[in-house]
Amino acid sequence: MKILVTGSAGFIGYHLSKRLVDDGCKVVGIDCINDYYDVNLKYGRLKDAGFDVEQIEYNRLITNTKFENFSFAKIKLEDEANLEKLFEDQKFDVVCNLAAQVGVRYSIINPKAYVQSNMIGFSNLLEVCRQNTVKHLIYASSSSVYGMNKQLPFATTHNVDHPISFYAASKKSNELMAHSYSHLYHLPTTGLRFFTVYGPWGRPDMAIFLFTKKIINNEPINVFNHGKMARDFTYVDDIVEGIVRITKKPPAGQPKNQTDYQPNVSSAPYRVYNIGNNNAIKLLEFITEIERAVGKKAILNMMPMQPGDMTKTWADVDDLIHDYDYRPNTALNIGISRFVSWYRKFYNK
Repeated sequence: MKILVTGSAGFIGYHLSKRLVDDGCKVVGIDCINDYYDVNLKYGRLKDAGFDVEQIEYNRLITNTKFENFSFAKIKLEDEANLEKLFEDQKFDVVCNLAAQVGVRYSIINPKAYVQSNMIGFSNLLEVCRQNTVKHLIYASSSSVYGMNKQLPFATTHNVDHPISFYAASKKSNELMAHSYSHLYHLPTTGLRFFTVYGPWGRPDMAIFLFTKKIINNEPINVFNHGKMARDFTYVDDIVEGIVRITKKPPAGQPKNQTDYQPNVSSAPYRVYNIGNNNAIKLLEFITEIERAVGKKAILNMMPMQPGDMTKTWADVDDLIHDYDYRPNTALNIGISRFVSWYRKFYNK
């Protein structure tokens, strides 16, 4: 299989690309390498994956120094012309779209960035997939789409019409856009609602990164909603395992009389899944595990709730278990220990 991974210099994209190459797939990664967070971390991922980062120029496809089946190009999804040329040249079987403008809080400050990347960029991607008869488009959605929903655990049959951040709204729009292409053009699409992914090479704006950094440096950490929060923390290898399984089996669509107009299925070749650990961990328990891994106690600065935040996330992954035998199995203490070990090594701490 020849697979395009967008956002391959990003956290999940880096891990997914390496796994697909290890599995024998031909992989092309693209990323715009924007400066939403430290670009040195993005280049560090690419270097660790075997690329000579000195060769990176915009719209130049470079080959890997370790793996001949792994290539990379710096391209924006908003760049429709160069995206079209890439697809015409490469003839992808499967596309895994992990490129996006991320961050709930940044979407409150700069919503236009989310229109450009998450909506216009995704629209361009849908169109080139259609034009080039891609067999399966897998794309990142988010647990944030559940917004004001209070019913737990979150299930893909629940209503997601009340997002509380523009980031969430942009991800909900991706699901709607994907369905229209699946229905009109029979493009198989699978949306994955990620639940708080963590692990080595993670993003600096995520809780585990912020907390680890501040605990090591003896700085106070901000604990919002006075710690009365919980997240379905999911280790990155478990996420990648789920995506890899999904690449091999695109959705076929349900008979029209069996869809019952549920939001997660369709008569079109379209599905949406939660992908998480199926376990809500209290934030203070999460901090305690980081303290153990670091070997220091945290200085807690209790704060009120932030705009756009959700008090609790918890994934119902029964559909993914049923359809792909997806079973996340990385214990929280093991995942946090691996992250802290990576952080100390990468930052020489």
